Amino acid sequence: MVFWIMGVAGLAIAYLFGSIPTGYLAGKLIKGIDIREHGSRSTGATNVLRTLGKGPALAVLLVDVLKGAAAIVFIRRLYALPFLAPPARLDPQGFVPWAVCLAGLAVLLGHGRSVWLNFTGGKSAATGLGVLLALSWPIGMGAGVVFCVVLAISRIVSLSSMLAALTAIVLVCALEQPLPYRLLVIAGGLYVIARHRANIRRLLAGTEPSLGQGS
Repeated sequence: MVFWIMGVAGLAIAYLFGSIPTGYLAGKLIKGIDIREHGSRSTGATNVLRTLGKGPALAVLLVDVLKGAAAIVFIRRLYALPFLAPPARLDPQGFVPWAVCLAGLAVLLGHGRSVWLNFTGGKSAATGLGVLLALSWPIGMGAGVVFCVVLAISRIVSLSSMLAALTAIVLVCALEQPLPYRLLVIAGGLYVIARHRANIRRLLAGTEPSLGQGS
């Protein structure tokens, strides 16, 4: 019973990691504003850049990446505790990747649907990068490189984020990874893309702002 209770608690903590409203807090602390009422109305680093400037945006970006990585590291260490042995019928080596998969989804959901912001939030791209880096650094680095290259060429953050998510999906399917990790990256990547629905409409209409432009 303790094993299952701790498992549920671990997922709740992963969600709470993700739900820390970094961009919202930056707006309140720096300018006393609700960033959801400015720019693109997102709490992500891109809107922080447009609204608050480069320094706060970089800080928000780093914290959001760390949130994703922290959730994965936490859940792995949780199941490494000696007193938290799984029931005899469960293989620890087979169970832990599934727990990591659920924790990764929980932290992404927490960022996009924060309990502290009435279940609103950012688009989970930076937090997703943190999950990837903690899950498998080659996949995370690959997605990060694609993001940087596309951003340098297009100057459009949303396009860069979506192509990075697609790259992560391709890499996790191409490289040797456990099935739970593949499912996490595929589901997480599609979730990030789905969170960019409004951006996709603007891209198709040719009205998506580039980096440095107003929303």
